[in-house]
Amino acid sequence: MLVLSLFPGIGLLDRAFEAEGICIVRGPDALWGGDIRAFCPPAGRFDGIIAGSPCQDFSSARRCEPTGNGLEMLTQFQRVVIEAQPDWWLLENVPGVPDVRIPGYNWQRLDLRAAEFGLVQRRLRHIQFGSRYGNVLVIDRHQLVVETEPTVMASDTTTPWDKFCSLQGLPGNFDIPAFTVGAKREAVGNGVPLPMGRALAQAVRAQLPASSVNLCACSCGRPVVGNQIYAGGACRMRALRRRQSES
Repeated sequence: MLVLSLFPGIGLLDRAFEAEGICIVRGPDALWGGDIRAFCPPAGRFDGIIAGSPCQDFSSARRCEPTGNGLEMLTQFQRVVIEAQPDWWLLENVPGVPDVRIPGYNWQRLDLRAAEFGLVQRRLRHIQFGSRYGNVLVIDRHQLVVETEPTVMASDTTTPWDKFCSLQGLPGNFDIPAFTVGAKREAVGNGVPLPMGRALAQAVRAQLPASSVNLCACSCGRPVVGNQIYAGGACRMRALRRRQSES
């Protein structure tokens, strides 16, 4: 499987997909002086596209007015998908990111918590997935870690580096020698936790036709059976809170 990675940063999501045997081609990134607006991918070369577009404009931790860059980069992501015409695409971002729907692809939105993949931080990420063939992702989640710590933040300057990395599923001695201490924390803090990324890569490899599986209505991606709508009580409450927030 050959996959194009957009907005790769230091490649934490790429690292997870590569660990599952998927070949990653990294697109341009502002971190390395690249500009996606000047990037035109070849059509029909990539099986899939993964991306973690800039999230600052959509983050609840934002302390200033949105710059507009977040929406512009989502538009660029859509453009690249349309030009590249992959079989599927996957976009990772914060809960406040708008829905991204691309003509010719179905659409699925999932909310994933780091604590559902064996980590002890309260990190919530939203995944949007589209398939040309109407496929969906079924996420293999573990039992929720109950006792968790605050979410790793790019602005965190106090958590010891080895712990900062381990909360993201990285080895404690992970290093980016060319980066300053602040730049390292920003790069790692903005990334997808490694176990979560690997679960996504596994789900991409095993994606199923939407008609072959019933999924929980709360967007957790868990399969349900019979007349079930939700996979459990927590899912029912999550869906209720979402409806209340949208009303």
